[in-house]
Amino acid sequence: MESDQYGVCDCGGYKNPAVAVDAVALREVEGDTEALLIRRGGEPEVWKDRWAFPGGFVDYGEDPEQAVLRELVEETGVVGHNPKALAIHGDPNRDPRKHIIALFYLVDVAPESIPIGGDDAEEASWVPISTLSASQVAGSHMEIIEQLRK
Repeated sequence: MESDQYGVCDCGGYKNPAVAVDAVALREVEGDTEALLIRRGGEPEVWKDRWAFPGGFVDYGEDPEQAVLRELVEETGVVGHNPKALAIHGDPNRDPRKHIIALFYLVDVAPESIPIGGDDAEEASWVPISTLSASQVAGSHMEIIEQLRK
């Protein structure tokens, strides 16, 4: 059994990557696409205060589709439904903490939802994706934003 700061792993002697989920919720406002984003707090320090899609780790025994809806509520207070797979990012070096495979889901939310930062999010807000630059966004989330801009 292997233990680290992210929990205990009974991996049968194998060192496996962790699985994370991220909720991509969008709305249209006056011809502009806005994404529901959180401003990161805490770890990793390199991404502190940067925008990211709300998300987190899948709990053991949890379906990733349920995990993405749970994380959305925990970090923004917004209830989502109907998650649909959008992208998978698996580069072993994409996260400085360890090898994390990220599953991005498009999630439907009420466009009038008012997000409130919670859990490890310092802030949650609707942000026009046209205004974001790589220096403002955490990790590989900018790749998703660029995909959405097309």
